[in-house]
Amino acid sequence: MPKRDELARRRYEKLVDRLESLMRAALKPQYNGYYGQLILSSNDLEEMGELKDVRRAAREAARRLDWKPTTHLTGGRLFVLDEREVPEKIEELAADATAEALDRAWRERQ
Repeated sequence: MPKRDELARRRYEKLVDRLESLMRAALKPQYNGYYGQLILSSNDLEEMGELKDVRRAAREAARRLDWKPTTHLTGGRLFVLDEREVPEKIEELAADATAEALDRAWRERQ
C-alpha cells in the first residue's frame, strides 16, 4: 500500500507544479503578481482528475505564488482567483488598461 500512497503523492505534486506554471504564465508582469486568475475548461478538468483534487492542488499552487486563492465552478469551468487586496497604484494601472481596451473596442465598432 505505501507504493500507492507515494504514487498518489507524486501525481498530486506534479499537478500542483503544472497548475502553478499555468498561473504564473497567466500573470501580467506590469501588475507585479496581482490580478491572478486561471480558468480551466471542462476538458482541462477531465484531463487533470477528480475535481476535489484539482481544486485542492490549485489552491496550493496559488499559495505558492502568494495569492489568497478562491475557486469557483461555473458552467463546467473552474475559476481560480487571487482575492488579495490590490495596491492602489496597480489598481489604477489596471483600470487605465481596461478603459483603453474598451475605448479601442468601441472605436473599432464605429
